[in-house]
Amino acid sequence: MADSEFAFELRVCAWAERHWHPDGERPCIVARQLGTKRRRWDTVVVEVDPEALEARANFGPERLNSDLLHVVRNAPADWAFYRDALPHPGYPWRYVREAIHEAADRDIVETRRNGNKIELKRKWPYPDWVRRIVAIENKPDLDASAADALADQLQRDVALGLADEVWLATESSDERGAERALFAEMPVEAGVLTFADGEASVAWHPRSLAPASVGTRITERPSDSEFDNSPASFEYVDADWKAQKRLEIAERAYERGWRSYLDTMRPDCRHFAVRRGEHGYVPYCAAKEREQTAAECSGSCPDYEPEPPTWRQGEWPIEGGPGAAIRRVMDDRRRRQRE
Repeated sequence: MADSEFAFELRVCAWAERHWHPDGERPCIVARQLGTKRRRWDTVVVEVDPEALEARANFGPERLNSDLLHVVRNAPADWAFYRDALPHPGYPWRYVREAIHEAADRDIVETRRNGNKIELKRKWPYPDWVRRIVAIENKPDLDASAADALADQLQRDVALGLADEVWLATESSDERGAERALFAEMPVEAGVLTFADGEASVAWHPRSLAPASVGTRITERPSDSEFDNSPASFEYVDADWKAQKRLEIAERAYERGWRSYLDTMRPDCRHFAVRRGEHGYVPYCAAKEREQTAAECSGSCPDYEPEPPTWRQGEWPIEGGPGAAIRRVMDDRRRRQRE
């Protein structure tokens, strides 16, 4: 059993990185805590085209935001005035110029001045590297109240259709009848993964959604109270918006990966360590003698102690200190996943 939802989330990510998809191996990038302004998914699996993913590496390890994507995806093969080459963005051109300068600084497009005009041309065509996006909601301890809340969230995901598939991941219990009853609360379009002893099995296969079609965003739903007879309210979501958001999510996943928890934790603490989990390394706190959560592992933790200076002056294998070595290992694994 995982010590927390955070620990379970890391295990799901590590499993997905090694074994995705349940129906057969598919190359992918796995990330955590990504989504839109209104919805954040626990785990995001971006299924990729390996050759196109290799071409994506030309644009560097950092993500391309919406403004940069507008530039690199539409940059011409030959020199052209940027207003002639790029479609109107729907916002002032000055922001496009800023994005062009940023892209040039990152060396992912070429620019030059022709009088007072800025001309650009592409260095490489931006590849179609994303095949599918899968959203996974993690809940190790699935009780009735959690199932009710998750059912509502998954129904909204299914209606919007931003992802190609949505899943619920949970730890399997001995109470099979109660477990099946809770699963029955989930929308039939959502798949269910159950984890036991680090291995996953499919309790329910998902249906493929329609991300290329218009989606439905549920903005308000009536309560289940007998006194609430109000109708649900919703709005349609344009397919072009969905396509843009999917690419932005994939770009963020490319940059961050699921090991980005180190960016908000304190591996420079003398008590911070990593231990081998079922499918990958997970953080461990020697002071608490358990896996800590991302919220606990901070400078305000009462057990926090900076590494002694002598540790940071050590040579191989902990050059710069154990915390720095952990960062190097995790960054190397994140880089290898992109490749």
